[in-house]
Amino acid sequence: MPLQSVTPDRPNLLQRFWYSVFPGTHQKPFDRQHYRHLFNSLLLHFRPRKIPERTLNFTLTWGLGGMAVVLVSMLFITGLMMKFVYQPVPDRAYDSIIHLQNMVDFGQMIRNMHHWAGNMLLVVVFLHLLRVYFTSAFHPPRQFNWIIGLLMFLLVVGSNFSGYLLPWDQLAYWAITICTGMLDYIPGPGAWLQKIVRGGADIGPATLSNFYAIHTAVIPACLLILMPFHFWRVRKSGGLVIPRAPAEDPDARGGSVPAIPNLIMREVVVALVLLAVLMVWSVFFNAPLEAKANPGLSPNPTKAPWYFAGIQELLLHFHPLFAVLIIPVVILAALFGLPYLRYEAETAGVWFCSHRGRQMSMVAAIVAIFVTPLGIIGDEFGLDLAAWLPAVPAVIRNGLLPAALALACITGFYWLMKKKYAATNNEAVQSVVVLLLVAFIILTAACIWFRGSGMALMWPWEVSTLMP
Repeated sequence: MPLQSVTPDRPNLLQRFWYSVFPGTHQKPFDRQHYRHLFNSLLLHFRPRKIPERTLNFTLTWGLGGMAVVLVSMLFITGLMMKFVYQPVPDRAYDSIIHLQNMVDFGQMIRNMHHWAGNMLLVVVFLHLLRVYFTSAFHPPRQFNWIIGLLMFLLVVGSNFSGYLLPWDQLAYWAITICTGMLDYIPGPGAWLQKIVRGGADIGPATLSNFYAIHTAVIPACLLILMPFHFWRVRKSGGLVIPRAPAEDPDARGGSVPAIPNLIMREVVVALVLLAVLMVWSVFFNAPLEAKANPGLSPNPTKAPWYFAGIQELLLHFHPLFAVLIIPVVILAALFGLPYLRYEAETAGVWFCSHRGRQMSMVAAIVAIFVTPLGIIGDEFGLDLAAWLPAVPAVIRNGLLPAALALACITGFYWLMKKKYAATNNEAVQSVVVLLLVAFIILTAACIWFRGSGMALMWPWEVSTLMP
């Protein structure tokens, strides 16, 4: 039935709400235009009224920010459903997952969607950070939003990590054992931090309770606070960066178009496609679930979750103090400090800073692709610093010396690239970021697919025969 114009003397519930929010409008008839204006006003609290037409180009953002919002929403919805069945007690946690999958209508589907949405969210947020960096969208006035984005990325990592233990199966139990065991390598407060995270000396009921509270309350609350703040900061900073060619004027904004329907419809389409992909994937691929956790039977190999596999690989090549604490902290500090370095050019909106920057990034990626595997293989089969330097303490022999060598190589690579290409600081720093990024991806892949029994190097088909 079409909406009819009515007199304001007998308003319905929606009309009374509207009049309370916008006093003075009760003198006008509440017709279809009022309803449309109400809906549009709600949407425009999250999106600007008008946007530069050039920012609608899909290849600028790839829809990654909107995808992250959709996936977070799906995680909230499916997680809330699972809370009606799941019991965060070691004796019942595994059985409640079995009950959810086998006895609850669409229970397997709900768990699959929750699991895969969490993994997809981690990938999407990571790609979103890369998009922001490689389009130079972290320069002023957007530098603080880069910090907020990094914090949300760490929260997403923490959400996946805390949820990993909840099924209480062998895969989860021993992966968390490995990860929390890394804390013990931190000198001083390491053992205390490990005890806090585990809720005791060993993984048990207190650990599961801690992880459940963090996963279902602490991290969701932090995301609900930071996400709207992130959106608001984007609007306050003038919206998305305007895509442009390297030689184009950075102040040229072009024409503007209404956000409704131009932006909103595109976001709806991306959301629907993402949901379709997630649902189809969840139909054909079940979330992993192994046998119930057995503290007395450790699988071989025992690996951390895939997003911590790179750090586990570092543990095989560096002293634990450097692999677990110093190297990750230095890299995180560098990431937080990226927007505040001195840059020589305004590159906002230009992919990879310039044509020269793209070439330098390609060279950096190729160098990392060749050097990183050679370093892994050389350390596995050739280098034996313990035999060469038996009197030198392990923290120096396997930590300080290789870390100093790596830092010297990275510094040399920076200056070599800057001199060879007569590059700006923007382009040279970007090449170092690409070098480290590709190297870490290779370390992650090596740990996941090339580490077998006893964490020895093997071919992937040999590793797969060892998996349960």
